[in-house]
Amino acid sequence: MHATAIILAAGLGTRMKSAVPKTLHPIAGRSMLRHLLQSCESVFDRIVVVLGPGMEPVQREAAPHRCVVQHERLGTAHAALQAVDHFGDGEVAVLYADNPLIQPRTLRNLLERRARGDTRGDLGLGLLAFRPNDPARYGRVVASDGDVDRIVEWADATEAERAIPLCNAGVLCAPAAAMGRWLRAVRNDNAKSEYYLTDVVALARQDGMRVGVVEAPAEELAGVNSRSELAVAEAVMQSWLRDAAMDAGVTLTDPASVFLSMDTCFGTDVTIEPNVVFGPGVTIADNVRIRAFSHLEGCEVGSGCIIGPFARLRPGTVLDEDVHVGNFVELKAATLARGVKASHLTYIGDASVGEATNIGAGTITCNYDGYAKHRTTIGAHAFIGSDVALVAPVSVGDGAMVAAGSVITSDVAPDALALARGRQVQKLGWAAEFHAAHGKKSCPGDMNRPGDENCQGHKNRQGDNH
Repeated sequence: MHATAIILAAGLGTRMKSAVPKTLHPIAGRSMLRHLLQSCESVFDRIVVVLGPGMEPVQREAAPHRCVVQHERLGTAHAALQAVDHFGDGEVAVLYADNPLIQPRTLRNLLERRARGDTRGDLGLGLLAFRPNDPARYGRVVASDGDVDRIVEWADATEAERAIPLCNAGVLCAPAAAMGRWLRAVRNDNAKSEYYLTDVVALARQDGMRVGVVEAPAEELAGVNSRSELAVAEAVMQSWLRDAAMDAGVTLTDPASVFLSMDTCFGTDVTIEPNVVFGPGVTIADNVRIRAFSHLEGCEVGSGCIIGPFARLRPGTVLDEDVHVGNFVELKAATLARGVKASHLTYIGDASVGEATNIGAGTITCNYDGYAKHRTTIGAHAFIGSDVALVAPVSVGDGAMVAAGSVITSDVAPDALALARGRQVQKLGWAAEFHAAHGKKSCPGDMNRPGDENCQGHKNRQGDNH
């Protein structure tokens, strides 16, 4: 069955109160439009997106699908009519870009129900409907024996009609020729002088056509027109993603506190502790543990790794097997080979670290000079002491050691020990005399108030007289 999807994406989304077009707001790291496109791509042969003028960002998001422009926003039927030259033969379904969670199975059900009819005969038009917990101001579907008699908008509905639980999702499906004919016949004699897609139902009935209703889960069909509705859709998608991850063998110790992206990819026997966030582009191999309060985005984590707690893996990070990344460690555009350990308070950016190297607490790669990023290379089986600054571009050879507190500005040879810090000096007895001076004099300065010039101990220390 040849089928074309027309996606209406010309709305400005004023209720979102955003400079970003409504359909580009993300759910689980993917725009609303892209969610719907992905569902349609597995069902329809052709997809046409209807845009408003000046919506180039939406057009780019819709690529490679054809886009047409509704130059005047005169209503939903008028918007669908802009794509009539691309209906082709077969079925045409009209959808809304702010219904991003419709699943492929629901779209297939709609197409099949319209095309095959039922024991009572053919259907001229198919319509998606749902039963939300709170029907609110949705249009109501007045139906009998599975056939739609009419759709009544909430503002025009009687009390009895408002009590109907079945609500209109707005998605319609019909043969291409009939859909084109009905869209051209829609009138704008209403309070807003707009051409409404819902009027197609009445026109089909006037032609003696049966209109069949296909019900779908409410969580798929609720529209997104505000920030609060966007949050509801995000919660629905997160619930689906968490269930899919656990069904695939991932342990989520507190599922509600873990946030995933659409493309998050897990191996088997992965454990995710509470309050972990996965941005787009994360791949996790087998037997990985992600500890609490970690954030990962655009990275690859090899099998057997332990991440966190409180770790941040930024885009371009690639970890080989059995890497340990501990608390308050941040990685960016970094490759860590097998068995590397960076356990505490470390930043590794624009760097590569060789196998089995240990990175001490407080180590940083100084990768940015204010104009450009520079790379740090650390070899295999090296040892980087605590509180080391590696000023890129710089390299540390295989098996080398860097002493704690060093600032490394030149390459370190393999198997060498590098020390780059000031020499320690001791002044024996100085501390005892300092404390004694404070105790003998009625000086307001003490250990917590250095710098008091009336204190002999401070004078002695400043003058280096001991």
